[in-house]
This record gives sequence, structure tokens and C-alpha cells, in this order.
Amino acid sequence: MSGLPLFPVTTVGSWPRPLALLRAQKLWREGQIEEAQFQKAADDSVQEVVRRQEEAGVDIVTDGEQRRDNFVSFVATRLEGTRLMTLLEMLDLIENKLGFERLLQTLDVPAYSISNATCVGRIARRGSLAADEARFLKRVTSKPIKIALPGPYLLTRSMWVKEASAAAYSSKEELGSDVVRVLREEISELLQLGVSFIQLDEPVLTELVFTQGQTRTFMCAALSARKDPAEELEFAVHLLSSVLEGFNGARFGLHVCRGNWSRNESTLLSGSYNALAATLNRIPVRQLVLEYSTERAGACMRFNPPELGLGVINPRTDTIDLPDDIIRRVDRALAFYPPAAIFLNPDCGFSTFSNRPMANENIASAKLRSLVTAAHKLRGSH
Repeated sequence: MSGLPLFPVTTVGSWPRPLALLRAQKLWREGQIEEAQFQKAADDSVQEVVRRQEEAGVDIVTDGEQRRDNFVSFVATRLEGTRLMTLLEMLDLIENKLGFERLLQTLDVPAYSISNATCVGRIARRGSLAADEARFLKRVTSKPIKIALPGPYLLTRSMWVKEASAAAYSSKEELGSDVVRVLREEISELLQLGVSFIQLDEPVLTELVFTQGQTRTFMCAALSARKDPAEELEFAVHLLSSVLEGFNGARFGLHVCRGNWSRNESTLLSGSYNALAATLNRIPVRQLVLEYSTERAGACMRFNPPELGLGVINPRTDTIDLPDDIIRRVDRALAFYPPAAIFLNPDCGFSTFSNRPMANENIASAKLRSLVTAAHKLRGSH
């Protein structure tokens, strides 16, 4: 990915889906249309997402995750041994129904609107998780591209539901070994396609350190956590290191945030990344993609990975941040990182769940234009 300017602008991944695509997604899931019809609708939507990013002046583009129902559960359509279930459907399976109901009560979203890819058999790739997305994206843009994948810890925790998974795997750890294999197969294919930036999403890491044992997360992955956060963090480092071992030829990033499922900031997690510093410093990625635009994220700090994907705009508001406000956030990061090490992006995606966007397309585009304006000003002064 040579030739990037200082302060390259990109997104974290997801983009609001148009109504036509949401309708096609629903009809395909219900078996009322063929997959090819859904994919055609997604092709059209991806081209529009790329057009908006390029017109805004984004340096590294994504496909907006238009083919995904959300950033992790989409794997249910692409992995053998999984079944897509709503949280209400999962309630029938869960042994600890009271604890699960308490989890649902913390959500600021209807439980029927969240789906989870649940492991119900031995997992294997049905084709690709994201390589087909990358192939199409490379056909419709000449810019460098970023592909986001759910990280191995997130995948393992979200898919492991003991009551459904134990017939296929003796433990979450055994499932994790197959998750590592699947992700390594996928990364190999993405590298062969020339993808220059691969982002692994691990937002659930913050749930381990910011909740003091009180589950407040949009991921039912919370169900499979040990009570000792240190054990879970060690497991996460092991899985991520196993996935990344030996790979070269691309920029690998790790995205960690505090939740992106509600515009009500009070329902989201709070806490400094300092609580995760020892963990993040051990993960062999080139870039950490972190949220910093809200007070919930705490002060900026330095980590071992040499680059920072700096979150400088909040995707969950209608406010269009002024370029000078963005620059002030970047200035705080420049106390810890040189200009060449800082990439600029929103805190999170603009639509974690396909049917619950955090912003509409026009607001998202305006936020990106302001971000690009700030980047140009920064390049002029550095």
C-alpha cells in the first residue's frame, strides 16, 4: 500500500444499507428469491458506497459490508456447521434463561433484530468469508481497499453456545482451533488477491475489562466468557497470534471499540484503553483501529503496534464534526505517534446491524467529507 499520503482516510467497515438491499436480504433469507438476485442488489449498493467514498476523497475504501447482516453473524451463510438464530430463538436453548433475559434487558435494540451465528456442527468454509467481496470491490475501484473480518476471539465466543455446540466440539477452545484454521484460509486467499489492508474486529475485548463482571454487551458472546477476565484475554491473544503467525504482504489492523449498537451513549461501555494495554501490546498487528472521539474512550496513549487508526468522528450522531475539531483530536494523538503513523477513520462503522444503521447515507457522507478536509489541512501543516 505504497503511495498513501500523510493521515490517510478510511472507514472501519460498515455503511448504511439502502431499503432495496434490505428488502432483498430479507427475501433471500426467507427463500423467496435466489441468491443471485440478492447479490445483484448488493453489487449495485456496493458501487454506490464506493462512489460516495471516492467523491468524499477517502484514500482506502471498503465495500460497506453491504452483503452482511452484521459484522459477525454474516458467517452463518458462509460457514458449514453454523445456524443463524435471533436472540429470542436462542432463549429456547439457553440453560441459564434468567441470566440471558437479564442480558436482553440491557440492550437498547429489540432482541428479534439481532441475529447470531451459532455453532451447531463442525465448522468449515463453504466458499469464502470475504474474498468474493474483495474481488468485486477491486473491480469497481482503483483505490487501495480494506477488508474487515471478525476476529478469532469474537467468532469463537459468539458461535459457542454450549447447549447447541457441545455435540460438535468438546469445548470452546476446540472450536477456537477450527476458527483459527478457517481465518488463516481466508487470509491466505485475500493476500493472493492483493488485498492491502485486513482488519480483524474484536470489540468484545472491552466487555472483559469495563463491566466488572456485569455483562453489558450487544454480543451474546458474553455468555461464554470465563469469570476471570485475565484468562479470557490470554485466550484472545493466543487466538489472534495463531491466526496472524507467518503472514506478510498486507497491513493487518485490529479494531477494538466499546460497542456500536445504539445511539444512546449511556448504554455503551466506558473506560480507558489503558485497561487493555498489556493485551493490545502483545498482538502482532501493524495497526490498532481505536475509537477516540467520545469521552467514553479516555485519553490517547501509545501502544506497541506502530500505527494508529485514530477514531475522530462519532458515527452515532447527526452532528457533522468541524474539520478544526477533528484536527484538535489528531493533535492529541500526535503527542504519542508521528504523523506518518496515524490513519484517520470514524470510531466504528456506520451500520453495525444492517437493519439498524447509526446514521443515514447523507450524514455518513458529510462526516467523511469533513474528515477528508481535516486530513488535507493536516498534510499542509506536517
